[in-house]
Amino acid sequence: MNIILFLMIGLIAGWLAGKIMKGKGFGLVGNLIVGVVGALIGGFVFDALNIAAAGIVGSLIAALVGALILLWVIGLIKK
Repeated sequence: MNIILFLMIGLIAGWLAGKIMKGKGFGLVGNLIVGVVGALIGGFVFDALNIAAAGIVGSLIAALVGALILLWVIGLIKK
């Protein structure tokens, strides 16, 4: 059940990050990939800054922050 929750949070975070950064999403699979990788990045960043992200909302915020960082870095590389 935890893996399904992790994937759902990743999907939502990827979709939100796509909306914030570009104004559109990347499709179901693209959003899932961006969100899951973003969740890993967000977890690392929050841990490095000693910020606790507890519960579903905290996990979603951490994943969203990580996904936004990922999309920002991808945007820098594309330029």
